[in-house]
Amino acid sequence: MPSSQQQTSGTPWQDRLAEVCREYQIQAPHFQIVSDRRGGRTAWSSIVTVCSKRIEARYWYDGRNITNAKEDAAEAALNWLSTQANLTSSW
Repeated sequence: MPSSQQQTSGTPWQDRLAEVCREYQIQAPHFQIVSDRRGGRTAWSSIVTVCSKRIEARYWYDGRNITNAKEDAAEAALNWLSTQANLTSSW
């Protein structure tokens, strides 16, 4: 692999959220997986707690896509953090 390419993990939003929390000395994000029975199926989503604020993922996912639910919640948390007056957004 050329040195100009970075190897990225499969969880870029979660990784970036953890990095921002470390950078600003905020407690690490805490993810919670939630489910909702819908007919014969179960839908899954995620809630992340950052700075004592619970931020929900925007969407519900199939059980095979729980990582997507956590990524969705992490992205929402980063968007929320970027609106805070004392934090500047570089993500």
